[in-house]
Amino acid sequence: MKRRDLFLAIIAILALWQVSAWLVNQPILPSPFEVIVVFFRELGDDLLEHFAVSLWRVIASTGLAIALASPAGLILGQSPRLNAIFSPVIYLLYPIPKVVLVPVLILMLGLGDLPKIIIIFIILFFQILVLVRDQAASLRPELIQSVRSLGAGRRALFRFVYLPASLPAILTALRQSVGTAVAVLYIAELFATQRGLGYYIYFKGSTLFDYPAMYAGIIAMSLLGLGLYFTVDWLERRLCPWQFVE
Repeated sequence: MKRRDLFLAIIAILALWQVSAWLVNQPILPSPFEVIVVFFRELGDDLLEHFAVSLWRVIASTGLAIALASPAGLILGQSPRLNAIFSPVIYLLYPIPKVVLVPVLILMLGLGDLPKIIIIFIILFFQILVLVRDQAASLRPELIQSVRSLGAGRRALFRFVYLPASLPAILTALRQSVGTAVAVLYIAELFATQRGLGYYIYFKGSTLFDYPAMYAGIIAMSLLGLGLYFTVDWLERRLCPWQFVE
């Protein structure tokens, strides 16, 4: 996407926001200019700390999901027997809305970062697992056999066949899951915590009724999601350049 198009989209959103603020004319919907001023003021207070905590939770859960789901997906994709055993389990668990597990995980794992990380990990895990499995299953056996005939061992197969084939699936899963992960992070940070953007937004809006600060937190969480999305897009262009060759 071109930068000009992004800039025009931002201008259109801000214009619509400003018009809506004029029409509503209530404290619940401040103008974008007022929110932007508060946003930079809050960065010097505690908003940046909440942002860093939420970013850490997303990065930790994403790294854990990639580390566990990618090899599992490769194994299932290349092993019809194992795939036949585990596919019914995946089929049953995949569509379950994972956000309903937030209270359960908090009761089981206690307070702190761990239950928040685990719930996002579960969402990303199934997304990556399914896409990598399907991608690995689509690899032609003659391709693998031809590489083996050249003397390639397991390490070489992983580096030159399985990893390049699974990277697009991993990045596609991450791109599809970023919005869901950030939304679930907001819900998870409403429970038993005093750190994170979810807590910040709820506390400022529902407890202090500081609506400009609440919208500043919403902007920060939106920037978190956008930053993660554009990072995945950048990684895909760097790690999978063959997908963009015209």
